[in-house]
Amino acid sequence: MKVKNWMIKKVVTISKGATVQEALKLMKKHSIRHLPVIEENDKSSMVGLVTEGGLRQFFFLSMVEKISVQDAMVINPITIEPHANVELAAGLIHRHKIGCLPVVEKKKLVGIITTTDILAAFIEMMGLLKASSRIDLELKGEEGSIEEISRIVKENDSEIISIGIVNQSPRKKLQYIRLQKCDPEPIVKSLEKHGYKVVSVMR
Repeated sequence: MKVKNWMIKKVVTISKGATVQEALKLMKKHSIRHLPVIEENDKSSMVGLVTEGGLRQFFFLSMVEKISVQDAMVINPITIEPHANVELAAGLIHRHKIGCLPVVEKKKLVGIITTTDILAAFIEMMGLLKASSRIDLELKGEEGSIEEISRIVKENDSEIISIGIVNQSPRKKLQYIRLQKCDPEPIVKSLEKHGYKVVSVMR
């Protein structure tokens, strides 16, 4: 999944000469928490980023209407390219503890992706909102397991929506398989027959 498919393309921005008060009003109007800061005469040239959290320090200052966005913005914020994977975007946001990534291509602002957008992407990828069944099992080997499991599922007239692996310990891996809504019992029996330990089943 690419960032370009999940980013917000119509980005609300603010010029660096605007005031903090104007930035706060703009955030409230659009129900957002991040504003890329642009040059006065070039809406695609980003020079910084202001966030609701970063502006809180100015809330109680009597001169808030005179403090410029340029004085409050983050200079050289962390950005990402539109053709990067959503997984990379998620990693950057988690590692740097930030709420969004401006999307930049050839030094031009083309979008913005937030934690909400990334969550939506992973929900879609994992099929969490689709009617489904789920089987959790312990992997019996490092190689060949996924291919074998896929074959078993297909032989029982079902289809895999998504597969994930959780490391419970260095020696123990738990694999969860989300399937199209079905009766998982025949699949469970076949998996156990092939040596898999089924931990839980969600019908």
